[in-house]
Amino acid sequence: MKRVEDINVLRIQPLSPPEVLKRELPESERANRIVVDGRAAIRRVLRKEDPRLLVIAGPCSIHDADAALDYARRLSALGERYAERLLIAMRVYFDKPRTTVGWRGFMNDPEMNGSNNLEAGLKKTRKLLLDINELGLPVATEILDPFIPQYLDDLLSWGAIGARTTESQTHRAMVSGLSVPVGFKNSTEGNTQLAVDAIASSSSPHTFLGIDEAGHAAVVYTKGNPDCHVILRGGRAGPNYAAPFTAEAGEKLRAAGLIGALIVDCSHHNSGYNHRRQETVWNDVLAQRAAGNDDLVGMMLESNIREGKQAISGNLEYGVSLTDPCVGWEATEGLLARAYAALPQTSPTLLTTDG
Repeated sequence: MKRVEDINVLRIQPLSPPEVLKRELPESERANRIVVDGRAAIRRVLRKEDPRLLVIAGPCSIHDADAALDYARRLSALGERYAERLLIAMRVYFDKPRTTVGWRGFMNDPEMNGSNNLEAGLKKTRKLLLDINELGLPVATEILDPFIPQYLDDLLSWGAIGARTTESQTHRAMVSGLSVPVGFKNSTEGNTQLAVDAIASSSSPHTFLGIDEAGHAAVVYTKGNPDCHVILRGGRAGPNYAAPFTAEAGEKLRAAGLIGALIVDCSHHNSGYNHRRQETVWNDVLAQRAAGNDDLVGMMLESNIREGKQAISGNLEYGVSLTDPCVGWEATEGLLARAYAALPQTSPTLLTTDG
């Protein structure tokens, strides 16, 4: 008989199951407390029970664990300073979608040389997430691979589904079982209705193929995720952060029987992929909040130690993005200080640990 299976597969390499990685790098008591409290606080913001602004700031992608921890220490200090009015989580994106081909991120190719050592990447990623939580900083990331949450979701406080996968049934079903609040981005075309539809789907029960803690194929039955929301990131038609767009998105959510909770991504099409224009988006959204739009519960900022971006090479500049360009640390400090000054004084209820 002629071969009909795995014709285009070079090799299949076994991977350690989730339970093995978690035994090797267990969640500490402090990390667990940060995750539990971070999730609870974010849920309260999304449900408009906490008037603070959720800020998800960090590099477009992680490639250097030392630089990521350097950034995390700085952001953690600002998180404490501004905790009365801002709820700050760190953007820790370790798995990157590509429009065609390219470097897939720290988890998939930690050496950035095409070796694609996913086993090593998972260990390095889990260690980094543990270290960031130990600093007292909640972790936020995009969730691309449906099997990865079994390895890492105990260390996450917030998740996102990107513009390329918002319409994916696989990802909608996966989100229905995740333990974290999840934002769905509008499509790459700028369609926000697709994100609203995704939320309606993910808040419902699903049954799908996944893996268990031992790494075995399993049928996963979920009850639905009640804490999903829309992320406005602009699209090919242009930005969508201005007041008419945010008002329309909020009405679409309410028309679907959902809470009008919106996060604005200051980067991507909203900034035209020009990192310096993130400030324009940031200021506009703050003005909308001040004018009374409480649907605007959060903002995302692509930020690093140094501004701009660089290509992968043998001589990388410390603290500079490898993917989309980011604002630098000085600009980040200024934007967070401006947000704190622009928001009204609040006395948020102490965090509940409802996980």
